[in-house]
Amino acid sequence: MLRYSADARSFAFMLLTTFLLFFLWNNGGGLNTPVFILLYGLQLLMAVVVSVMVHNHQHLAMWKHKWLNVATDNWLTAFYGFPIFAWIPTHNSNHHVHVNKEPDYTRTYQRSEKNNLLTLVTYPSLSGMKQQGPVFQYMKTLWSQNRRKFWFHFLQVITLLAFVMVALLLDWRKAIWYVIIPQQVSTFSVLIFNYVQHIHADEESEFNHSRNITGAVLNFILLNNGYHTAHHISPGIHWSQLKEKHESIASKIDPRLNERSFLWYLFRTYILGAFIPSCRTQNMRFERMQGSEAKEMKVTA
Repeated sequence: MLRYSADARSFAFMLLTTFLLFFLWNNGGGLNTPVFILLYGLQLLMAVVVSVMVHNHQHLAMWKHKWLNVATDNWLTAFYGFPIFAWIPTHNSNHHVHVNKEPDYTRTYQRSEKNNLLTLVTYPSLSGMKQQGPVFQYMKTLWSQNRRKFWFHFLQVITLLAFVMVALLLDWRKAIWYVIIPQQVSTFSVLIFNYVQHIHADEESEFNHSRNITGAVLNFILLNNGYHTAHHISPGIHWSQLKEKHESIASKIDPRLNERSFLWYLFRTYILGAFIPSCRTQNMRFERMQGSEAKEMKVTA
């Protein structure tokens, strides 16, 4: 029933995420502190994985049968914390068309060319607000042009509201801990990934428009999400094929954009970089613009 056998891993992650919610909801208060921290940390990690599965499923649906894909849409919506149809106007039809260029709603330099801890943590909110208008406009267009598709998407809104409301009615404290906080982690983390993958890259370059995280452990957990250049060059291929695609183009990518460790990148750039200039990222977009200005000056001289 799966389009690609590799998505057995995605389905296993869905089962684990569901199990953790029900187990912690029913047993969280009775666990000793170390075990609770371990399991809750795992739940938050799976919330990050959910955001990656949303991304992958929106590019290439997991199942051969439509009803299974619709069910997965609604499951992902519930655990992601936002209707996943929103990815169609903001990601598939916008970000992948413009790739961090105007008018990409998620472009990383909308407010600042800097890359520091402040710009990192404020980007998700700024980008999220920017994307609301296109989502509402997309649904408004569907209402007038494709009412059937509108109702398929609106089912996700109903699912999300029902999921959160039932959880709050059952136990509002548990709902905050085990439903709402993981949802926020999921929606926040995917925007953090987008920021890290594009900030200070060169959006005009064929191969240097994205940053890649190549560590094997991270890409196993996050379903090859680290191979971002390959994904943008071939957005239609399945996530399981991205490593092979990345390896075929790796020599064409500026080495500054290939990072082995995501955690080391975060620590080096946003902690050490606050004090040590050499730990900061180099703005390849700015370098390109400076180069263009220098060429124009030579031409007019």
